[in-house]
Amino acid sequence: MTNIVTFSHALADATRWRIVRLVMDEALCVCELADILEMPQSSVSSHVQVIRKAGLLESEKCGKWTYFRIAREFRKLVTGMEEFFAEGADPAWAGDDAKATRRLTEREGSCCPGPVKLISKPSIKRKTTLKP
Repeated sequence: MTNIVTFSHALADATRWRIVRLVMDEALCVCELADILEMPQSSVSSHVQVIRKAGLLESEKCGKWTYFRIAREFRKLVTGMEEFFAEGADPAWAGDDAKATRRLTEREGSCCPGPVKLISKPSIKRKTTLKP
């Protein structure tokens, strides 16, 4: 379990929140996140480690890749936070979601083999927070 300060710190950055949103429904590796966010892998990896140290992520090692997804015990809380702050949603998040969908369709032909254990969809579905 994490403490409130570490938990809050993990979510108190726009990039980390984008990562949290992306790994709510699908386990992704750092190289996939870097492609989606259009950031260097080293920067994404640093952000992922802050989120991981807060205890928010479950992970699966597959060869040289590690896949991350929001830990089951935090999914409802994070989904609730996203819904509560829906009016503050960043329109760029829709772009992240589209890039993630596109990147996942390329997974078979990419360097990333994909997770085995974290492949199943979580039971809590994230609702879009963007207003029409």
